[in-house]
Amino acid sequence: MKMKLPPDVSFHHDLRLIVFRPRGVLNKKRIDKIIAFLTEEEERAEEPFDRFTDLSRLDAIDLDFQYVFRVSLLRRLAYAQRPPVKSAFYVTNSVVARFVKIHVIMTDHSPLKVAMFDTLGTAAKWLGVSTEELEM
Repeated sequence: MKMKLPPDVSFHHDLRLIVFRPRGVLNKKRIDKIIAFLTEEEERAEEPFDRFTDLSRLDAIDLDFQYVFRVSLLRRLAYAQRPPVKSAFYVTNSVVARFVKIHVIMTDHSPLKVAMFDTLGTAAKWLGVSTEELEM
């Protein structure tokens, strides 16, 4: 699968894992771009791929709960007939954690298996990769 990767995104082909490490301010425009990228790649992919989002490098978050609720519900509906994938969020900030918790709740009982972690080691174990591979 040949991808044109957005900024702050890498794809580990051997692990079937997309890694998103946003820096600075996370806002609706950035989320919309990453979702558009994921949607396009999901449709092209021959095999499903897991996701890892490292939110530890953010300076601020410019989102509202209604937006996160709506996006999470849309992702859940869009993924309803697809094979299961894991999406791990590494979160070190309580404000960011509140937004991720909404996403976790809204995607529960769907093929999108979303979980939030406060250590890289637990995220890596859940994804079935090494901590070193998440740090690359």
